[in-house]
Amino acid sequence: MENALLRHNPHWKAPYGGLQDRAVLSGIIDRLHLRQIHVLKGIRRSGKTTIFKLLINHLSQRVDPQGILYVNLDDPFFTELCGDSKHLYRLLELSEKITGVKVTHLFLDEVQNVSAWEKFVKALYDSQSIAKIFITGSNSSLLDGEYAKLLSGRYIQDTITPLSFAEVLKMRGITNRLLLLENKPQLLQLVDEMMEYGSFYEVLLEPDHKRELILSYYDTIVFKDCMASNHLRDAKSFKEIAHFIISNSGSLYSYNSIAKATLTNDNTVKEYIRILEESYLGQEIRQYAHSLKEQIKTRKKFYLCDNGFLAQTAFRFSRNFGKTFENLVFTEFAKRGFEVYFHNKEFECDFLFKKEGEILAVQVCYDLTPQNSARELQGLWRLKLDVDRRLLITYNQSEVPVAAEKEGIEVVAFWDYFSGF
Repeated sequence: MENALLRHNPHWKAPYGGLQDRAVLSGIIDRLHLRQIHVLKGIRRSGKTTIFKLLINHLSQRVDPQGILYVNLDDPFFTELCGDSKHLYRLLELSEKITGVKVTHLFLDEVQNVSAWEKFVKALYDSQSIAKIFITGSNSSLLDGEYAKLLSGRYIQDTITPLSFAEVLKMRGITNRLLLLENKPQLLQLVDEMMEYGSFYEVLLEPDHKRELILSYYDTIVFKDCMASNHLRDAKSFKEIAHFIISNSGSLYSYNSIAKATLTNDNTVKEYIRILEESYLGQEIRQYAHSLKEQIKTRKKFYLCDNGFLAQTAFRFSRNFGKTFENLVFTEFAKRGFEVYFHNKEFECDFLFKKEGEILAVQVCYDLTPQNSARELQGLWRLKLDVDRRLLITYNQSEVPVAAEKEGIEVVAFWDYFSGF
């Protein structure tokens, strides 16, 4: 176990190198002075561990790096500790034995693998023996369990996602608006790549085997975070329903309609969708309504958290640019922390995005033409809700039709709107 700790903590000797900066990092650093446990939640491979390493580099400039302990509890070397959280004390003792330095900052990666981990974390927090505790988990229910109530009022949290379009631009060296406008062909190629393969960091770097990487992520999430974590016995049924939901991403459904199509029942479908959401694979969105009861009773839609899962795992005869582009727009707004709804009464408006009192009505159209413009625009101009902006987001068009301009509708290209410049 000593060797495992040494492998996990190379920062005891030198800072981590070759890390991709993340936009969320500055906000986390701004809150380092808070004593609360800091929780990073999000889908596997979204960059939680990278953010840990960036934080460790930052902290190492201010405290003794040998007092910073990082442990990835997915590592099989620590399996024997996962049955009882009290065994985690051995890691602290072993770290201090190796370095001769008291642990001041503790980073626990994939902490949900440890039974009753909340008791251990709470005891450390209450004893004030460690200055700051950081944990990650790949399931949104990480803090919903019986023991998690022990941490009420003792933690703050952030959700980590695959890279946003703005982050990918910076990764590719496009750091201002001048470079943005000078590299339009590269931008459109990047949008195409994200539509087809999403924006997981390792997938973006992989030149030849993107699909294999995405499928390996998907299989791990389905097996570990969905089936194993929820003790599902009927793996075949879960995989079939998950595949059906992904293949019909963005389409209206009821639990009953999916149950009939998959020869199951409403409760099973509802439960499996909950599990997919908790693993961060996707999100169920509801009809926008002032009444919560109405939202619950009406039909719903499901979108994927990353386009790679949609384009590489869904059943399709050919590429559906409209469907994959709509999902990509959804992911960008979701990464910005918007609540997501849709409108489907008499006419359809693809999305209503809500955040801090602001409501955006958004229609998504891959290619706006004279033949489809009236249909695409009506979802915005017929909307009677009091919204702050009405946006029609396209792949590469920003010319505003006269009819749209009169109604205050903005037409924006994806690459421009989400660039951040």
